[in-house]
Amino acid sequence: MEMNGSQRIEASREEVYAALNDVDILRQCIPGCESIEKTSDTEMNAKVTLRVGPVKASFTGKVTLSDLDPPNGYTISGEGSGGMAGFAKGGAKVDLVPDGDATLLNYTVKAEIGGKIAQLGSRLIDGTAKKLAGDFFARFSEIVGPQPVAEDAEAEEVAAKKGWVGRLRDSL
Repeated sequence: MEMNGSQRIEASREEVYAALNDVDILRQCIPGCESIEKTSDTEMNAKVTLRVGPVKASFTGKVTLSDLDPPNGYTISGEGSGGMAGFAKGGAKVDLVPDGDATLLNYTVKAEIGGKIAQLGSRLIDGTAKKLAGDFFARFSEIVGPQPVAEDAEAEEVAAKKGWVGRLRDSL
């Protein structure tokens, strides 16, 4: 399976690169991530539990970073075993391009799966992979990008408490 795409992140290229190497941020962004720990500057161990159709599996594996070119990008590759469910291995080339005050994160992913999970069919697996990538980047953008200004958050909270009756009264 091969998949590519891009995501605009409202942060500098340096901030995005640093976040891509921060295990605490990755733990929050990777769907189903139970644990991730850095074992060296270029290696991590991870445990992820995923559901693909009717199959739920916990994968444990090793992630390696290579072709490091801070803050422009890197190649990330990994291999994991899900016991009887099968295995997954693959990698992604990540390129970070400045886009004004933001960063355009371009990625190309290649993955291979085997075992019971591979028998589910490519359409289900491809759909799940796209959803997982979308979930990762949505959460990553939320964490790394700018947070809402406190005044806006307070105004939204007041409006929510007023409900439709309060808003109707204010509009009269």
